[in-house]
Amino acid sequence: MPVTETTLDPEDSKIITLARAARARNGTTQGAAVRDETGRTYTATNVDLPSLKLSAVQVAVAMAVSSGAVSLEAAALVSQEEEPGEQDLAAIEDLGNAILFMADADGTVKGRYI
Repeated sequence: MPVTETTLDPEDSKIITLARAARARNGTTQGAAVRDETGRTYTATNVDLPSLKLSAVQVAVAMAVSSGAVSLEAAALVSQEEEPGEQDLAAIEDLGNAILFMADADGTVKGRYI
């Protein structure tokens, strides 16, 4: 049976839902959400401009850091890609050993990365 957001801890399910909503709202290829050490969440989508390209995870991590976060508890990435990029994992790693949930648009978790 595939892992879905209904079989996760409620807080982890929440960040997957937020990532899905950001992606759907903006019509982008990626949506992400991160939860910091105080429980605050930050959502983002990928940026694909001629002069600036950032993944949704990179944007969400940057938003958390610029708001004062010093570590992350968890992150979620909703994308059709099968695995997160190395830069996504590195950005999360910069703020500790948070788990990254990779999910499809329907919320099915495709993988967990630390």
